Amino acid sequence: MSGRHSLSFVELFRATPAKSALLTLAPLSLALGQVCNSYVNGVSPAVSITFAIIMVGFSVVAMGHHAAEHRVQRLETEYGF
Repeated sequence: MSGRHSLSFVELFRATPAKSALLTLAPLSLALGQVCNSYVNGVSPAVSITFAIIMVGFSVVAMGHHAAEHRVQRLETEYGF
């Protein structure tokens, strides 16, 4: 395996679809739901936008961790550890 090889979302979703969906789709849908809820109920958009930014950040960090975990498992399988 040469150098740094970054996994694409498609590779991660094919390898572990349930975990990848939970780490990407669930936080993003929560963020969108909170923004819509704020709009419908007349709550300050600052609160919902802050929540949405935090959830998107969580999703990015969690998927990075998931990609690293998948690379380690693939290397362990490949080299027999």
